[in-house]
This record gives sequence, structure tokens and C-alpha cells, in this order.
Amino acid sequence: MVRNRAAKVVLVGSPNVGKSAIFNYLTGNYVAVSNYPGTTVDISTGSFKHCGRRFEVIDTPGMYSLIPLTDEEKVTRLLLSGQTPDVVVHVIDAKNLRRMLNMTIQLIDAGLPVILNLNMIDEAQNLGMLIDIALLENLLGIPVIATSAVSKTGMEILKKTISQYTPVKIRAFKLSDEIEQSIARISSRLTGAYGLNNRITAILLLQGDNMALDIARTEAGWADIAAEMRRLSSGKDSLNSIVAAERQAIIDKFVARVVKYAAPERKRLKTVGSWLGRVTREPLTGVPILGFVLYFGLYKFVGNFGAGYLVDYINNSVFVPVINPVIELLVITYIPWEWLRSLLAGEYGIFTMGFRYAIAIILPIVGTFFLAFAVLEDTGYLPRLAMLVDSIFRYFGLNGRAVIPLTLGLGCGSMAVMVTRTLETRRERLLTTFLLSLTIPCSAQLGVVLALLSHNAVAVAVWSLFMLTVFVITGWFSAKLVPGGRSAFYMEIPPLRLPLAGNVVKKAYTRMAWYFMEILPVFLITSVVLWAGDRSGVLDKMIKYVQPAMALIGLPQETAQAFLLGFFRRDYGAAGLYDLAVAGKLSDAQLVVAAVALTLFVPCVAQFAVMVKERGIITAWVMVALISIIAFGSAFVMHNVLKLLVL
Repeated sequence: MVRNRAAKVVLVGSPNVGKSAIFNYLTGNYVAVSNYPGTTVDISTGSFKHCGRRFEVIDTPGMYSLIPLTDEEKVTRLLLSGQTPDVVVHVIDAKNLRRMLNMTIQLIDAGLPVILNLNMIDEAQNLGMLIDIALLENLLGIPVIATSAVSKTGMEILKKTISQYTPVKIRAFKLSDEIEQSIARISSRLTGAYGLNNRITAILLLQGDNMALDIARTEAGWADIAAEMRRLSSGKDSLNSIVAAERQAIIDKFVARVVKYAAPERKRLKTVGSWLGRVTREPLTGVPILGFVLYFGLYKFVGNFGAGYLVDYINNSVFVPVINPVIELLVITYIPWEWLRSLLAGEYGIFTMGFRYAIAIILPIVGTFFLAFAVLEDTGYLPRLAMLVDSIFRYFGLNGRAVIPLTLGLGCGSMAVMVTRTLETRRERLLTTFLLSLTIPCSAQLGVVLALLSHNAVAVAVWSLFMLTVFVITGWFSAKLVPGGRSAFYMEIPPLRLPLAGNVVKKAYTRMAWYFMEILPVFLITSVVLWAGDRSGVLDKMIKYVQPAMALIGLPQETAQAFLLGFFRRDYGAAGLYDLAVAGKLSDAQLVVAAVALTLFVPCVAQFAVMVKERGIITAWVMVALISIIAFGSAFVMHNVLKLLVL
């Protein structure tokens, strides 16, 4: 490594192997998140110093192979081929050594400066696995470090190994003679800028990698390269499967030599954690467990405690009787201009509405949701939830992986739409974005809805059942209308573990701070826009245009304002609905109808902007049109059904 510049360290690995925990340990709190150039994929960067040397650390999106299937995997490939890293730390789950060494060998074949990090080594040892680290180092020809990021075991050794890394002689893992001959012939004709060495580029071409093929087709010797690929692929099996099988055979020989089981009976031991890990992903037991999680995690903790107790206390015991009167008194005392008084402390005032909505109504709900989500994330429950719903999601043209952005949508729809880029196909990203924008309420919106309906269990049940019905029907029809099929489902399943309080609080605080910094300016700007609309009379005209629609679904005219607010932000509109309910202007039946309409209503401006960025402006507007029709159509149906039932 060059001594006069910061060394570049790139962390790579599959999802759920503890890569982010290692990144956080190495970099501490000095972390920046930004989009990779030319993409919408977020990359975390940080740094650390060791023995007077500075190291820049890049945490890449999860990747299973050098052949990318998703946008995030493509970014990791671009980083490896374009950033010229000084060290590549491949983080793997020590328990899954056989499966994950495939990518390790690809990285070594690519000529990259690799350190293999066997993380979760404590969990492997609990299974009775004994891994001969020294022998594995010798077989691979690279440094191998065992760590447990949760308990900090081996982390300083990893940091020291990174700081003292020196390039080693590249070792090639030979495949069959016929394939090696083709690799040599193809390599000799490669002159383009692939970012990786010719050996791995030739292998990737044989495996049908599109990124390599796009460049290879511009080669002067492309005809010879294509002819060699056709010659080798004349058999029954695909070249990709042949190369993968031969590489796996090499790995199997390595694993047979380096892994022993000190106590085979421990491997069969049925611990409480392993039992829970199994029952959470089996439909017969997993569905009741999911119901338990939703009831206590969302309904009781986020709905009753966050949106109920916390919002009620902060809004009705702090803002309304204390803060708002003080602000109004200060404004009246020191500001002579009526227009500025109304801007700061009027009905749509920056302080009396903007700050109050953001801090008193939205922040407690978002905070409790992110706490609950961090607990589920740290326990390892979310991948099991993905496995549980995979068989159901196939009817919507999706696989279990889509449950991650859909669950995140319960926190923030804008963030969730960005996470859809982890899905493999454009079709799956499109379908998930539509379901997110139509049927998934954000945490603030969900919390307010639950707070409004929680006094009536029947109302909660009716709203929940209706939303589930809309989700199923629109998901099924969308899958039928959009051409294509779903991709294969695969996901690493980490063990269930007790969450660490420090990790949970840190994750929740980071996300809550990010969310609050995003919504506060929007709320303040929205207050100014509404104030200006109120002063000019434009707001009244807009409300009058919406009022007939409110009448059709059995709601009072005042709810038109809440729906207009919902376009600026869903949670802003939900907060407006909360004010109407507190004032006693909505019956239980009207609350259910309003909750249905507002939940299904068009996404907020922030989420719409992300939809345009991710899916394109035409697709985004088509979705908004469909969502508007479905939202008011569903509310109309609900209104008339409730009239018959007399809820």
C-alpha cells in the first residue's frame, strides 16, 4: 500500500453475515452515506487510523457472486472493478463456509487483495465446528481471520491484519483442462477495460455475465471469443453450471480438510434458539407468531404506546397547554404585523402546526416503530418472515425478498421504494413499488390510524381486513397484468439471537434522526404553502373541489383538508385527521372510511419523487392515477357496506 495516501478497504459479502457490524466497529461514528455515482444505491463510507496510517472503509451492498443480479450487486461489482482497492475484506458466515467460499475464490481469481473474515465464529463453534484457520490460509493463499462482531472477538486482530496487509502472489484455482484451455484462449484476446484481470473476465464471459459481455462485444477479437464460447457450450449443461460445479468441487475438498466436528452430538442438539428459528418460518406455527409480532410490536407498542400515550402526552400536555400559548404570547407581544403573526402562530403556523405536527404527533410514532423494527432486525426474524411469506407472494408475482421493502414501508415509504432496488427484476421492483404506494401506510400514518381506531376493536378489525383484501386483490391482478415471472428466491438465514440494547438504540436513533431531518423542513414548508394558500383563498378553492368526493364517501367537508395535506406528506394528512377526531367531528364509521381512504390515498410528495427517480415519471404518474381511483372507490364501497352493517 502506498504510504502517502489513505488505503482503500472494501468490505464485501452476502447479506446477513455481519458486514455492517464490522464496518461500524472499524469506523466508529465517522460514517457518511451517499449514492454511488450514476446510481441511486447508497454506499456507506468511513475511516479509521491504525499505527499512524489512515484507512478509508467502504461498506458495499450485499453480494452473492461477481455476477450481479440486482442493482445493488452491480454497484458492488463496479466498486471492485473501478476503485482499485488496497484490501478487500470478504466477510462470510463461518457456519456456511462451504457455500460462501465460492465468492472468495472468485475474488482471488480476480487478482484482488483479499482477506477472508470468518465472522460469527462463536456460532460455528456452538455447532461443534472446528475450523483449521492455518490450513485454510495455506489452501487459499490469503490471510484468514476469525471474528465475532457481536462480542468483538477477533476484531482488533482483523484491524491489525488490514493495516499490515501486503500483497501476496495470486493463486489460480484450476478448473478442468478443457475449460482452462478456453480461459487461456479468451484471455489472450481481451484488451478492453474490464477492471478485473483477464482470467476472471474470461471465466465471467463463459458464465454469461452481461457486464463483461457488453464490453467484450466491442473487442476486435469478439468473433474468436464468441466462437470459443459456442464451442465449449455445445454440451447439454450450461457453461455457468459447469464452472460453478467444478469450483464447488474444489471448495468441497477444502472444507473436508479444514472443518471437523469436535462433538457431533452438539450439532444435533435442539436448542431453544434453533427451535424458534424453525417454527418462525413454517406456515402452521409462523403465521400465529407473525400475528403475535404484529399485535404487540405494531398495535400495542407503536399504536397504543407511541401513537396513543406518547402523542397524547406530548401534544395535549406539553404543546397545546404550554408551548403553543408561549409562542402565541411572544408573537403577539413582539411582532406587530398580523400576516407574520399568522405565519408563525396561526392555524397553519410554522410553530403551532409545522413544529407541533413533526415533534408531538409524528416523531413519537416514528421513534417507536424504528425501535420495534430494530429489534426484529437484530433478532434475525426478518429473513424468516421472508421465507414464511414466499409461498404466498408467488401469487403476486413476487418472492419472499419483497417482504423487506414492504415491511420497511411501515416505517417510511420513500425509504422503502429505494430498497426495492434489491429485488432482482424490473417487474418485481414495479409490482412492489405499486403495492407499497397503495396499501402500505408509513409508521406515522399507521400509528395515527391505530390511535384513532384503537378504542373500537371492531373498527380496527374491519380496517385491517379491508386493507388486507385490497392488498391481495390488487397484488393478484397486477401480477396477471404485468408480463413476466418471478425470480428464484434465496436468502441467508442468520440464527435467532437476543438483540443487543446498544445496537437497537443506535439503529433506531440513526433512522429516527434521518427521518426527522427529512420531514421537519417538509412540514415547515408545507405550513408556509398552506398559510399562503389560506391567505390567498387558493386553499379554500382546492378544498371545495375535493369536498364533493368527501360527500360521496360519507365524510364531512372538513376532511377534504386532511386529504390535501396528505399529498404533501401522508403523515401530515393523518395528523390533520387526528385533529378532527380529537374534536369529535368523526363517528366510528366515518373514522374507518377516512382511515381506508387516507391509507390508500396517493403517496406523499417525497415518496412520489423517489418513485419518479426509481421507476420513471410516466410510470409514477400512471401509478398515482390508479391509486386515486382505487382509494376513493374502496372508500365508497366501505361507506356503503358500513351503512348496511350500521357499525
